[in-house]
Amino acid sequence: MKTSFKKHRGLTLIEILVIIAILVLLAAFLLPILARPKYRSHISCVNNLKQVGLSFRIWAGDNNGNYPMHVSTNLGGTMELAENPKAFRLFQVLSNELGTTRALVCPQDKSRSHSSNFHKMSNLNISYFVGIDAEETNGTMLLSGDQYITNGLVPKNGTLNLTTNQNVHWSQELHAGKNNVGLADGSVQQVSSKLLRKEILAKTGFATNRIVLP
Repeated sequence: MKTSFKKHRGLTLIEILVIIAILVLLAAFLLPILARPKYRSHISCVNNLKQVGLSFRIWAGDNNGNYPMHVSTNLGGTMELAENPKAFRLFQVLSNELGTTRALVCPQDKSRSHSSNFHKMSNLNISYFVGIDAEETNGTMLLSGDQYITNGLVPKNGTLNLTTNQNVHWSQELHAGKNNVGLADGSVQQVSSKLLRKEILAKTGFATNRIVLP
């Protein structure tokens, strides 16, 4: 009885050249896009908000599943500071989890600069808002996002109430008009003003979402 062996054909020279040509074309198309400053700042901002979201979730993991906005200051949280014009205090509590103040400043936000450390921080070192009603158990709620958001009203003590029947929109164009929002489940989305109203706010399950602006 003869034993048969399958022969595995390798790639021909022409096939290899075709693959190389395709890779070169893809690189030529993608590299200019990746090199754009606005693209890089968008990626950095998304990464910042992902770090912020992860830090909140780690903090909650050590505090019975509660974000600091729902834990008293007597227990290390920020509940009593939630509706306060000093929004930076809502981030100071994350110093151990976040590790660096650089994650709190969007590279495209020229009105803000990072603090040398968490103790010297002020609102001028923060580019992002905090959703003070966010809960880990409701992943669709607003947790953080670009600070340039408005409903046409002046924030009271730094707090802005966003409702589904208001003209909520980005007040300043960053990231080509599609700003970033971090949700309570740790995800980050880049959305236009229209999608911010129609998709993000409409799906939180709450008629009013309270955020604190720096």
